[in-house]
Amino acid sequence: MASDGDEANERLIENYTPRLRRLIKVDLVLDHMHFIEPGLKESIRQRARIEGDYNAAGDLISAAVRKPRGAGWFRAFVDALSHGGCQSAADIMQAPLDPEVEAENDCAVKLVELLSPSLLDMATDVVCHECFSQKLINKDDDEIIRTTTTNQGKRSGARELLRCIVRGRPGWFSDFLEILRKTEHKYLLYELTGETPDSDKKGSEDKPPSVKDEPMETDAPAAAELRGSMEFLDINFAEEPPGETDLYGGAPTESTELSKGFKPSQPDSAAADGGPEKADIILRDYQKDVASPALEGKNIIICLPTGSGKTRVAVYITKKHLDCRRAEGRAGKVVVLVNKVPLVEQHYSAEFLPFLKATYKVERVSGDCQLKISFTEIVKSNDVIICTAQILENFLERSKTGEDEGVNLSDLSLIVIDECHHTQKGEVYNHIMMRYLTQKHKNRRLKKEQKEPMPLPQILGLTASPGVGGASKMEKAQDHILRICANLDAYRIMTTDLGKYQREPRKLIKTVEDRKEDPFGDVIKNIMNAIHTHAELSPTCDLGSQNYEQWVVQKERIAATDENQKVRVCSEHLRQYNEGLNLSNTIRMRDAFSFLNKYHEEEIKRKITPDEEHVIKITDTERFLFNLFKENREELQRLAEKPEYENDSLSKLRRNILQEFSSRKEARGIIFTKTRRSAIALSQWIQENPKFADIGVKASHLIGGGDQSVVKPMTTAESRDVLNKFRNGEINLLIATTVAEEGLDIAACNFVIRYGLVTNEIAMIQAKGRGRAEDSSYTLVDVKNSGVVEKEHVNEFRITMMDKAITKIRALNQADYDKRILEFQLQAILEEKVRMAKMKQKKMQHHKGEVKFSCRSCSKHVCTGDDIQIIEDMHRVNVTPEFKQLFIERENSSLQERFQDGYETNVYIACKDCGQTWGSMMHYRGIDCPSLHVKNFVVTFNGKKMSKCTKWGELRIRFPVFDYAEQASQMAESSDDED
Repeated sequence: MASDGDEANERLIENYTPRLRRLIKVDLVLDHMHFIEPGLKESIRQRARIEGDYNAAGDLISAAVRKPRGAGWFRAFVDALSHGGCQSAADIMQAPLDPEVEAENDCAVKLVELLSPSLLDMATDVVCHECFSQKLINKDDDEIIRTTTTNQGKRSGARELLRCIVRGRPGWFSDFLEILRKTEHKYLLYELTGETPDSDKKGSEDKPPSVKDEPMETDAPAAAELRGSMEFLDINFAEEPPGETDLYGGAPTESTELSKGFKPSQPDSAAADGGPEKADIILRDYQKDVASPALEGKNIIICLPTGSGKTRVAVYITKKHLDCRRAEGRAGKVVVLVNKVPLVEQHYSAEFLPFLKATYKVERVSGDCQLKISFTEIVKSNDVIICTAQILENFLERSKTGEDEGVNLSDLSLIVIDECHHTQKGEVYNHIMMRYLTQKHKNRRLKKEQKEPMPLPQILGLTASPGVGGASKMEKAQDHILRICANLDAYRIMTTDLGKYQREPRKLIKTVEDRKEDPFGDVIKNIMNAIHTHAELSPTCDLGSQNYEQWVVQKERIAATDENQKVRVCSEHLRQYNEGLNLSNTIRMRDAFSFLNKYHEEEIKRKITPDEEHVIKITDTERFLFNLFKENREELQRLAEKPEYENDSLSKLRRNILQEFSSRKEARGIIFTKTRRSAIALSQWIQENPKFADIGVKASHLIGGGDQSVVKPMTTAESRDVLNKFRNGEINLLIATTVAEEGLDIAACNFVIRYGLVTNEIAMIQAKGRGRAEDSSYTLVDVKNSGVVEKEHVNEFRITMMDKAITKIRALNQADYDKRILEFQLQAILEEKVRMAKMKQKKMQHHKGEVKFSCRSCSKHVCTGDDIQIIEDMHRVNVTPEFKQLFIERENSSLQERFQDGYETNVYIACKDCGQTWGSMMHYRGIDCPSLHVKNFVVTFNGKKMSKCTKWGELRIRFPVFDYAEQASQMAESSDDED
């Protein structure tokens, strides 16, 4: 039970939380808060880096007061504030300020805040030295200020200095004025006090005035203009990077509070007139051309090359759209949709917020953001919302089913769809637009019946390349593009010549030679052939090829269905060896060996139980496979260390990187590679090579966040951190999978290398477009068995075809164009109706008992559909006592799975007999629930084995919702029995 003292301390913290948030330096205080767990600390630090100290300090305070609390928690919190350089905050916790002193301190802070644009012109190094000498700042502050000054310039350093000073103990203002006088910053002293520059005579003993004594209205020019302080701050917003103008790292200033409090019903306010912004949005002539139909309210697709300012055009159209609706007395609501989480933050921070924040409320929401829970309220309370498309689709569905308050299309007035070439069958963009098209055609019927149609938003699509959809003929290419136009209900697809702004990177293709000798690959092939003989398999394609990969996957599926465990386990091992061959052609042989070695260690580990209570069966085939690798392990390891046998692709890549960094003043580039594993290995290779370090290469990898791969994914926070470092130059070489191909805008990127990776013409255009800087280059490096050079030539042909197809479509007269669009739309609506009808029939299947699950490895019967329940419409769990007897639990040290609803697990469940992984143990509201991954089972439905069932969505069975109350009651009864 909490003591009265604890409750009093908690109330004290609660009462002073707004002031504490302004005073706390999050990073430094966290270093001394040893009672907070590391994971939570890192989360708070991450928020501080992204949103500033003010916002993150709220999380820090919540963590400090969170129950249960250990003895002495309040003293520990105060000590952390003191040791973290926040003595003023520590003082408040021990002896709250006198109201008069508090008011004077607040007045001083506000004055410095309002006059900060002028104060930033100080001699930062000199003033910083004096502030440190006079103990106005501490050593940590001094280091941060000097580092900022060195890296970002004296104005940024001055801003950091002001932030540190205003967090000081009361009385700091008088000391600061004395320092300005001593360092001869007479004009700044004049700004703050009204003293004329010559009033500070040598030997003067006058005490610096307090804020109360200052002439706030008439004596000083700056003070006299406090009524226009909004103008000062907005000029500062225009000159300085967004989010760095306040003195409390994210704290709401007077101007932002006024902006938040703005209501559309205030036509006389500055905001109603458009208000001062980062700057006027100035469009180039070609941007004006493509935007013109949208400014008339028409639905269009803007098709411009990457780096040509499509997003800026979208911001311009958004502002004009909202301005127009406001002038007409109508509410405007804009949703900007993106298809990748990093693009949410990019569009918000770099484009929409800086240009619109003075006039409109802008917010962003993505799948990893808590705001998604209250998305309906976010839509209601903001003018512009940037979000991932799936969030909008989820809330549109909620509104349709009536299960919860959702969002309607009629709530929106404009939808901006980024990378709109994804508006095709199966894509989330298309699900949203099918709702739109269905309602549009319903509206036609309502108009005929003289009923009120439902309002629909304007649509604006953005793309660099609609592609040709795999077409080999012009007619099919036109159909593909017209279908996208129809799906987006586009009046026109707008494109134009960029003229003098056209930038085309220099293109190079690096072909590779076959190794003269490949003893490492030969050993792997010998192992594979020995497995073929053992399993009586006869491949018809080259080892290491894509065709072989497809062949062996098919063999594994058939063998699992037929319960032929000999062929199944051999096929699985062959697949790994094939991957090892591919890796040795792409990255270092030592990385390929490490991959194979780790795989075998994990396989052997699966055959050993953690508690050693019982023995997991090892079959003769498994023993053969383990021994086969063991016999060849030393030879593979020896050959992997021989540089003379490395692949030529890696040599070409090395030369290319060295050339780019040695021939450019400031090189910054991206290498695209096929797999997560190769991205990580290439990054390590570069980091370990001293030649790269000598010329200033600072590399890191960027991979996806999905859990489909066995390689640990990157969290959103990790991806954001890498991208921010790449933007500011801390990292100058990014090794990325296709996750970085679309939309990411790094203006200083001046070379792109595609390393053994070519997909389609859209990806080719997107990848080339990452090179935004002048004199950028685009290089393709071939890799054995990849076929990338041939694919690149095919893509070039398709791009030419696409350009011609767009020209032909734009040449159609409007009547012919509209007719074709209507045909495609009606076809899409009919296809959607058929699809939904089929889904409904499948969903009506209730015979869960007819579904049986057996272990993929040993074929043991595991459970039936009657044993399975579903949590949050996502996780299929089996909590029956019988099932619990069939599996063992293992710690998964390499991957901690994080379900998007907050449930976490680092434990997986495996078959007790053979060690085959079945799924993971999720912790749901205090109950351990074994969650099954269907890909690890052979599924029998209505007596027939399914040859392929890798996702639960492929099994159209409606499982009952997890009965939490019943399960919790059973656990409680069991606990009572034990007591």
